[in-house]
Amino acid sequence: MGNNRMLVAERSRDIGNFMVGRLLPFRRKRQVGPFTFIDHMGPSTIGPGQYMDVDQHPHIGLSTLTYLLQGEIEHRDNTGAVEVITPGSVGFMTAGYGVTHTERTPAHLRDGGTYPVHGYQVWVALPREKEEMAPNFAFVPKEDLPQWEEQGIHLTLVAGEGYGRRSPLPVYSPLFMIDAYAESAGVLDIKGQLRGEIALVVVQGSVKLEDQLVQQGEMLIAKTEDECCVELLAGTKLLVFGGQPFPEERFLYWNFVSSSQDRLEQAKADWAAKEFPTVPGDSTYIPLP
Repeated sequence: MGNNRMLVAERSRDIGNFMVGRLLPFRRKRQVGPFTFIDHMGPSTIGPGQYMDVDQHPHIGLSTLTYLLQGEIEHRDNTGAVEVITPGSVGFMTAGYGVTHTERTPAHLRDGGTYPVHGYQVWVALPREKEEMAPNFAFVPKEDLPQWEEQGIHLTLVAGEGYGRRSPLPVYSPLFMIDAYAESAGVLDIKGQLRGEIALVVVQGSVKLEDQLVQQGEMLIAKTEDECCVELLAGTKLLVFGGQPFPEERFLYWNFVSSSQDRLEQAKADWAAKEFPTVPGDSTYIPLP
């Protein structure tokens, strides 16, 4: 997405082994593993006059992971990739040295009807040695993602490795992203199952920690690696993500992520000068803020 919103709670708090607040970047924690930014889309509706049309905009130094719960988004980028991302599938665009893309409501949903849209776009920083790799786009349909149950909780491995499984989505550093849903109340124990820093976003429902409830829209960040056990109330859905952090700091400006401030300045100059490649057949342009 082109709207780099920073969602930070006015008051973050501690509960036991967790920090609690809004989505990344988070006042007390700038990254979780390689995960740098989360944009929560919706839940909302699209319809006549309210379609999604995110015009051409650039990225460098990261991969964008789009994961929808409802609705559809058509992705196009300058590599020629065209894909409609549907609920439960995952789109993964790696920007590398530079990519331009659009995100729009597909033509078949522009029929005068009203449709729900709800999902997340997550920015995953690339390791320093891959920040200037060639851009590419990968897509994995819902049915190809590993799915299983742990103690009555349904789990889907969206990206990376966990619970002795590996997602077919190609990623570039040790990480994980899991969709967890508890139809009935249950306990999610991930000790020994995931490696690296750990965060959980409450997509719907509530999580109980030491007699306190963490509600929909809040994020838990574990203070210690590999030690995480939470109680999910009935009907709760979580996104669990994280991985191994990078040794270097990452800098952000607009849609750009880099280990180098100078590289950010170069990307800004290149976009302002319209030197990025363009999406085939698209002449739109979002100016540098």
